Amino acid sequence: MPNPILVEVTRADLVESIHRGSIAIADADGTIRFALGDIETPIYPRSSLKPIQALPLIESGAAEAFGLSDEEVALACASHSGEPMHTERVAAWLARIGLSEADLACGPQAPRYEPALEAMLRVGGKPSRLQNNCSGKHAGFLTLARHWNVATAGYERVDHPVQQAVATSLRALSGVKDLPWGVDGCTAPNFALPLAGFARALAKLAGNKTPGAARIARCMIAHPELVAGSGRACTALMRSSGGRAAVKIGAEGVYAGILPERGLGVALKIDDGAARAAETAIAAILDKLGVLGDGARGLLYAPVLNTRDVTVGERRPAPALAEITLR
Repeated sequence: MPNPILVEVTRADLVESIHRGSIAIADADGTIRFALGDIETPIYPRSSLKPIQALPLIESGAAEAFGLSDEEVALACASHSGEPMHTERVAAWLARIGLSEADLACGPQAPRYEPALEAMLRVGGKPSRLQNNCSGKHAGFLTLARHWNVATAGYERVDHPVQQAVATSLRALSGVKDLPWGVDGCTAPNFALPLAGFARALAKLAGNKTPGAARIARCMIAHPELVAGSGRACTALMRSSGGRAAVKIGAEGVYAGILPERGLGVALKIDDGAARAAETAIAAILDKLGVLGDGARGLLYAPVLNTRDVTVGERRPAPALAEITLR
């Protein structure tokens, strides 16, 4: 059976496109409180895995040993836009642990934030590794390697102690023992698991079932602009939630939600990988759970514009998303 339609895109009075997907919501005890679609086939969480990838940084004592600020912990969980507020902090962080941009395994990437891109081009600059959206995550990996006094070269390989620590954390939180893996866009391994297992892992973060959970959620919620950037959906969702939700997008239509007050973890995957649909779906879920603030309601019914900025349609939750109730 195909997954249900989660998001519709209209033009005039017709539905022009649809996006199918699946959703799992779990509580901190591991119970699936809501399920829609296939939540058992393994998916790659992609960058929505970053809060869990940052756990060993906290729980090993590395963050404390190197005096990481809450802003730096937020950057370890980030897919940032390459703005100066991101790159300058990552550069200073690397210098403090005796490393530099050259030690980052991720490749150069142009800033996602248009004013930052234009500023770079005006001076003839080229994309850098610091501007890579994952540079904060990689700085966290390097900090952990420094703390353990293991090789920093090759820290992105799946058999390196840093990546094995990530896998260990994910197994413990999700209850999933078999974690197939692939190489993510930033060169680090990304571990696949069923959406149900991912929701359980996120719920354990929400319920403080692991020592570093509270700081991860707190730092993300306190610094949403560092987790994403200016004009980004993650930033708007967290800023408007009033401290009740940490969210993280992943490539190929994945979204993760951590709701500390409710002790809930939310995982969703859009089948065709469309980020636009993932943003609307996570906004609809947060709305049903009572944590969507007014500042992010534009993601629920987003206008479709033509080249004259005239509204010609909308992106909206499909009827299936109205059925979200926790059992």
